Amino acid sequence: MADKASHYYYALGRRKSATARVRLMKGKGNVVINNKPVAEYFAESKLLLGEIQKPFAVLELPLKDYDVTVVVSGGGHAGQADAIRLGIARALVEKNEDYKATLRRAELLGRDSRERERKKFGLKGARKQRQFTKR
Repeated sequence: MADKASHYYYALGRRKSATARVRLMKGKGNVVINNKPVAEYFAESKLLLGEIQKPFAVLELPLKDYDVTVVVSGGGHAGQADAIRLGIARALVEKNEDYKATLRRAELLGRDSRERERKKFGLKGARKQRQFTKR
């Protein structure tokens, strides 16, 4: 292993069709998503910013002690935020196994497996059909 400065903890988070690859390392509080600062990436929603910081808040860890680098693809902003949150939580567990119980109690380690159902042939959507007429 190289010097400690370059050491990071890696985790994968998924939600709906979004996938987030998260790297967590000691640093100065920089959160970068797809080479953009987090405030710029989630500019339209402060709620999603809070969602991403939830694992740190639950563990009462200062975000300013860590740098988080994320590569996220697929899905919309809400799904991406949830995928990033799961990735950060898993990376924190990778760093310290003692965090696992606290994060599990806060329901931050569970993968929400709900996916979009595919459209079926002959229907308007996944389940929507044409209106039935008896006569």
